[in-house]
Amino acid sequence: MTEQRHAALAIHPIAVDNDGEHHELLKRRQIVRRTRIAVWIVLAVLVAGGARTVFVRMTNARALETGTAERAVQYVKTALPQTPAAGQTLALPGTLQGYVQSPISARASGYLKRWTKDIGSHVEKGELLAELDTPEIDQQLSQAIAARQQTASSLELAKSTVARWENLRQKDVVSQQDLDERRSALAQATANLAAADANVQRLRQTEGFKRVVAPFSGVITRRNVDVGDLIDAGSGRALFLLAQTDPLRVYINVPQAYAQLVKPGQPVVVTQSELRGQTFKGEVARTSGAIDTATRMMQVEVSLPNKEGTLLPGAYVQVSLPMAASQSLTIPANALLFRAEGTRVAVVDAQGKVKLRGVTLGRNYGETVEVIDGLGPADRLVLNPSDSLADGDVVVIAKESA
Repeated sequence: MTEQRHAALAIHPIAVDNDGEHHELLKRRQIVRRTRIAVWIVLAVLVAGGARTVFVRMTNARALETGTAERAVQYVKTALPQTPAAGQTLALPGTLQGYVQSPISARASGYLKRWTKDIGSHVEKGELLAELDTPEIDQQLSQAIAARQQTASSLELAKSTVARWENLRQKDVVSQQDLDERRSALAQATANLAAADANVQRLRQTEGFKRVVAPFSGVITRRNVDVGDLIDAGSGRALFLLAQTDPLRVYINVPQAYAQLVKPGQPVVVTQSELRGQTFKGEVARTSGAIDTATRMMQVEVSLPNKEGTLLPGAYVQVSLPMAASQSLTIPANALLFRAEGTRVAVVDAQGKVKLRGVTLGRNYGETVEVIDGLGPADRLVLNPSDSLADGDVVVIAKESA
């Protein structure tokens, strides 16, 4: 093969001479050595890259395992059940009423002649409030007195007649039957006189009702009539409304949950929004002693002194009842779990394991709830438990922040 052919094929021809042959061998060895070095460098780079990739992946795997373990730990805040040192104050609405409050009506019918007291007037017991003009009752009384006089005259005649007939009977001039008839007439006349006296007394009492007087001391809170009004005794129309303002009474309705804590003689505090900064002390006078089945409440009467007359009957007030401290435990309301099986709380033991425990609730105080059964004073409760919390979960109690 010629040199041109070798050149076309990029094959160096082997020199014939020794120097050329030696030179060509050295050159080829250098090329082979350089190729090997390049191959080893490439292999080293590939190995280093693979080792780096494996190391990074192992590091990431360890970091992922560590992060997963850290995130799997549930940090919770806990609280212990408390026994309230002071009782709750129960505030209930009420309306002031006069201790004695009564509509004053007329017993006799007639026309109102005059009235002597108006609204706001303080009256004493037996004081005149109004006077009626009763001409019909006056005429009836005059007629009854005249009829009584007639009956009295008839009685006198019957007495004298019986006396004469008894004398005649002794002489056997008249029969016993005639004498018995005269005695019977005397008895009838006596009875008629008694009936006439009773009728006169009734009309005199009725006539006395034309003077309307106060049955007790108090304040006139309403006047419903004026001079000239026709007063009908059977209509039930009230002329005045009289209220005793010292003391006052307030009726409140206590829910069934607190009914057992309210006792007669218990002090209360009454406030009125219009009288800012003023409080009025009273006490529980009596309770109904029964729960209303319609409202599930117990009616309580509160007696309230009002010597200065600051409070007015009919005013809307707030009655604060301080309750005695309950011996039951109370827990925060955000510690409750409402599940299908009932109300639960999450209790953490010394090993950090969670136990869901059923509880029986009592009164709700807003931020706290009374627990009647199911908890002890040393049970540590999880606050704001998650819905996924289950029995046996391990939790870590978070440190309290400063």
